Amino acid sequence: MSANPIRVLIAEADDVARDELVSLVRSQPSLELADAVGDAAQAIMVSMREKPAVAVLAVRIPGGGASAARGIKRCSPNTRVLALSAHDDRETVMQMLEAGADGYLVKGSSIETIVTSIERAARGQGSLSVEVTGSVIEELAGLLHARRRDEERSQRREERIRRALDDDLLHTVYQPICTLAGSTIGAEALARFRGPPSRGPMRWFAEADEVGLLHELELAAVHAALAALPALPDHVFLSVNVSPATLATQGFLGLIAASDGARVVVEITEHARIDDYERLREALGALRALGVRVAIDDAGAGFASLRHILRLEPEFIKLDRTLIDGIESDRSRQALAAGLISFAEKIDATIVAEGIERPAEVEALADLGVRYGQGYFFARPAPLPLPLLVGASGADTDTSA
Repeated sequence: MSANPIRVLIAEADDVARDELVSLVRSQPSLELADAVGDAAQAIMVSMREKPAVAVLAVRIPGGGASAARGIKRCSPNTRVLALSAHDDRETVMQMLEAGADGYLVKGSSIETIVTSIERAARGQGSLSVEVTGSVIEELAGLLHARRRDEERSQRREERIRRALDDDLLHTVYQPICTLAGSTIGAEALARFRGPPSRGPMRWFAEADEVGLLHELELAAVHAALAALPALPDHVFLSVNVSPATLATQGFLGLIAASDGARVVVEITEHARIDDYERLREALGALRALGVRVAIDDAGAGFASLRHILRLEPEFIKLDRTLIDGIESDRSRQALAAGLISFAEKIDATIVAEGIERPAEVEALADLGVRYGQGYFFARPAPLPLPLLVGASGADTDTSA
């Protein structure tokens, strides 16, 4: 026996196979048997106590080979796990390797192969049986290729967002929020990107979210929007869109604190996911202390907006375009809008109808008691200066006010 034999744990449920492995280990001068067990729980316990250099672990032992491998790695991180199986299917191999196995042998391998694999494992070198090597390499190559492709795609997306921020590709247009008669009372700031690539703002913000730059891009958009606030007439408020996560940051609070909060409305969309309403309410409390008002956007598009309204107590409720389209002839839309209008009155919120495009929609909304609207009927989003009295299809009827 060598001066420093490799201590080996055998974990195999089959008595005959376990005895054969024990005999093999004992017959090799370079190896020393730490113990031989028959299930995953025992394998983990022995590994915790004996700290073997290598655990030869049968995949099909009671308790599961993958579970045993994970447990051994937790309690004895320096123990190398050599998986042993009668199965060479790709799924089994990948499960064991993902669980922490350092090598994989198919039962029936020669004595020389088993001993060499144990010795390689003890030296920190992985090994795979010839029977599984091609399959696993193909699988790993596919995974690595997919991972590399994803990393390259993510890098390109991050570069695009960084370029938009660094090269001032982000700019702002403003769409008037009006009385139904056409007088401007507010303006919604909408981010636009000069590109390339040419794509809508939702795609830009979605990509920013994917690469961890959503806060940075949203804060840049809000900063650009707020810069125009002094150029708006005193009676006109500015509405900005921001995700709940960004809204709750100190960066956003700082931007608002440096502006005239009493003239700012923060819009939270129906589609925005809110994981922690209490945290968001605290953030809104700090903003409201600065005079900021809150709007729930896209109301009527789904259930989430109703939950937002109940939990966040907005000052504005913006009816979604899908509710407005065809409302003059659709009794269901009229009934839903009437319900939201009645509810808004009871909580002292103001209704704003979005996406108005036709005179018939204006008339129907006025009959329902809506006073304010927004859409192409009044004006399309455009750079400043903002028209104070607007008409159908965005035609200015008076810009002298």
